[in-house]
Amino acid sequence: MQAEKMHAVPVSEKSKEMTDVERLQQKIARMREAQKAFAAFTQEQVDKIFFEAAMAANKQRIPLAKMAVEETGMGVVEDKVIKNHYAAEYIYNSYKNVKTCGVIEEDASYGIKKIAEPMGLVGAIIPTTNPTSTAIFKCLICLKTRNAILISPHPRAKKCTTEAARIVREAAEAAGAPKGLIDCIENPTLELSNELMRSADVILATGGPGMVKAAYSSGKPAIGVGPGNTPVIMDSSCDIQLAVYSVIHSKTFDNGMICASEQSVTAIEDIYDKVCAEFVKRGCHILNEEEMAKMRAIILTEAGTVNPKIVGQPAYKIAQIAGFEVPKDTKILIGEVTSVDSSEPFAHEKLSPVLALYKAKDFETALEMSERLIEDGGYGHTSSLYIHPSETEKMAQHAARMKTCRILVNTPSSQGGIGDLYNFKLAPSLTLGCGSYGGNSVSENVNVKHLLNIKTVAERRENMLWFRTPQKVYFKKGCLPVALDELKTYYHKKKAFIVTDSFLYSSGHTKPITDKLDEMGITYACFYEVAPDPTLQCAQKGVEQIKAFQPDVIIALGGGSAMDAGKIMWLMYEHPECRFEDLAMDFMDIRKRVYVFPKMGEKAMFVAVPTSSGTGSEVTPFAIITDAETGTKWPIADYELMPNMAIIDTDYMMTQPKGLTSASGIDALTHSLEAYVSIMATDFSDGMALKAVKNIFEYLPRCYDNGPNDPEAREKMANASTMAGMAFANAFLGVCHSMAHKLGAYHHLPHGVANALLIELVMRYNADPAPVKMGTFSQYPYPHAKERYCEMARFAGITGKDDDEVFENFIKAIAELKEKVGIKRTIKDYGVKEEDFLATLDEMVENAFNDQCTGANPRYPLMSEIKELYLKAYYGE
Repeated sequence: MQAEKMHAVPVSEKSKEMTDVERLQQKIARMREAQKAFAAFTQEQVDKIFFEAAMAANKQRIPLAKMAVEETGMGVVEDKVIKNHYAAEYIYNSYKNVKTCGVIEEDASYGIKKIAEPMGLVGAIIPTTNPTSTAIFKCLICLKTRNAILISPHPRAKKCTTEAARIVREAAEAAGAPKGLIDCIENPTLELSNELMRSADVILATGGPGMVKAAYSSGKPAIGVGPGNTPVIMDSSCDIQLAVYSVIHSKTFDNGMICASEQSVTAIEDIYDKVCAEFVKRGCHILNEEEMAKMRAIILTEAGTVNPKIVGQPAYKIAQIAGFEVPKDTKILIGEVTSVDSSEPFAHEKLSPVLALYKAKDFETALEMSERLIEDGGYGHTSSLYIHPSETEKMAQHAARMKTCRILVNTPSSQGGIGDLYNFKLAPSLTLGCGSYGGNSVSENVNVKHLLNIKTVAERRENMLWFRTPQKVYFKKGCLPVALDELKTYYHKKKAFIVTDSFLYSSGHTKPITDKLDEMGITYACFYEVAPDPTLQCAQKGVEQIKAFQPDVIIALGGGSAMDAGKIMWLMYEHPECRFEDLAMDFMDIRKRVYVFPKMGEKAMFVAVPTSSGTGSEVTPFAIITDAETGTKWPIADYELMPNMAIIDTDYMMTQPKGLTSASGIDALTHSLEAYVSIMATDFSDGMALKAVKNIFEYLPRCYDNGPNDPEAREKMANASTMAGMAFANAFLGVCHSMAHKLGAYHHLPHGVANALLIELVMRYNADPAPVKMGTFSQYPYPHAKERYCEMARFAGITGKDDDEVFENFIKAIAELKEKVGIKRTIKDYGVKEEDFLATLDEMVENAFNDQCTGANPRYPLMSEIKELYLKAYYGE
């Protein structure tokens, strides 16, 4: 026998009678086989079965209701008919068009596909309070999701629950479902229920707190609910007739056995008497002191749980149990109480037409009382509020304060909580999740989605890319006056603020700008205190002048330092509320950064006029500022910092000294190289990088040698710098820049020189076809930096018989170029003492690893690898 094989029963014991647990295990094995076959059914087949099962259950709603009341002795036949009807009709109607088989969602453009799969065998615990309707509900949602369901009925309701399951099962099998998908434990015991919970793939538990706790303790995934202790607040603004009769309608439904039914009403003091009168008028009985004492004695057991003798009984019978009489047509027994403490029996869930009635002096007091009542035993379940719809602030307060997962407004809670009756977007269900408030895994009304495993198929896709530049880029020797003309004729600017350094100001470099501004009638002011590596304190001083002057255009004139300072001043002028620690937040993808950069350009536009051929800052969204007080460097990066206009006029670059020409030229070369091999490189950035490198190889030596006597070379290098800037503004940089940033900061080397000392080492490092780690970006499929370097080399005119030779020739050509423009070989050659270098090495390594540029490098570096590169750069390979 299968059970004997499964448990390897010794031969000597095989003749013994099979135990109940073994029978259950056999049944579970058969059900798993049935479910395995059912899992292959199509949506069309499943929907046919779902329909026929719902129809069959609906047709038997009256006989099942009679059976439930007869067997359990609880509830109202007519109301159980409605519950059975609801479980069949509303569940079918709500989920008939829901996809639960195979592909349920697909977006080909994003390469995403969601596939629904059944969970397997569902172990279902059914309560005695709703023994047929809950069974119908759970069977139907299991059929819709291609699961098998094994039901453990309540011992006092096993006949009617088993009959409900039989009706659904036979209809499903007649419609083509595999035999044995739905079954019950015929004689439920604690031992069998525990075995069910151990063996099922998922447990769907509806019952008391003990059963729900057992389900969650079984070691299997569980969807369980908990007790309700629904508190109602009747606000002064409510419609009293609507509120009172809604409570009566709900509380008398099936004699109050739905777990969402009202357990207490708290009325505000000014309407309390009217509420009481309305309850009496509508057939309810308000208990006197003697009756209250008798009721308190029977509501709870000695263990503090609801007395099963009163559950689902009519009001007059509960009164008889307590020892007094009320008319047979009494709807609800109402106890006027003041305590919301758990020691008050009326403050608990009663699952019967017994209601606590409280008086609150104001809405705040009512909220506090409801919070405590929920704490007494209704965490996560349901709360209710009757109020005028215009009282939105009070409704918001109530929703915020109630730790319940259903917050019903002007709605009878029994019918309202189960969904789709008084609000048609609340999912219909007979299992109401209570979330973490109530120790549940689900906070919604449980439905088909909770019985599905969703597999997500994600195909590789490349995200949308971009190419961002200033709105206007003007270039040509002598173009400055023509470009500036637009400030008046096109932009209608009135006040300009110039940011530059003292050398450019004192040497008259600002005069062409101010002359043009005078000609156009644009007033201006000038800040000329920018120093190399500009400080936050310098920028703050400039911003004070900007605030006083209130310009509508800021013009930055200079190299990288003036550009950085100008951008930071612009930012602080536009958004003084911003914090640099937020602005400098690192990102993996600039489009997904945590901090959303503020909109720029509301007060002033930004015009960048470079005086060197290297940084490319006139066309980039980057700026670096140093806090002189703390030593903190704030690297700021966002496309909002992109200048609105860039003017590349070679007249400003003719007299660059040799050192600046050399350092800035190699900086531009490094920009091109790193942008081209970046994991974020695109065809658009590639074109800029390629042309920039070609220009640099051809014209940088001429600029270095001939200076102002070679205007063509100066113009070509100016163009190269700007094109390289456009390339890395969009493709970003790599670990060479990460390391150069820190080397320059710690040992005061010019940025271009720092890059020059590292670039060939980094190229060899990146060219490894099998790196320890690769950069992560969807468009970067595999390591191919070496091939990219060779493409760039060939474009610059460097050849060889294969990639290996071309690469080596490229490295050699870069070394020769550096030598031609006066770059030394090692860090040591620039006078950095060995002890100083080694003392800062580990800190430089970690900071370089954490630099914003590192993420776009084609080879994702280990810190040990960065350290090795630094050492090679110091001592020479």
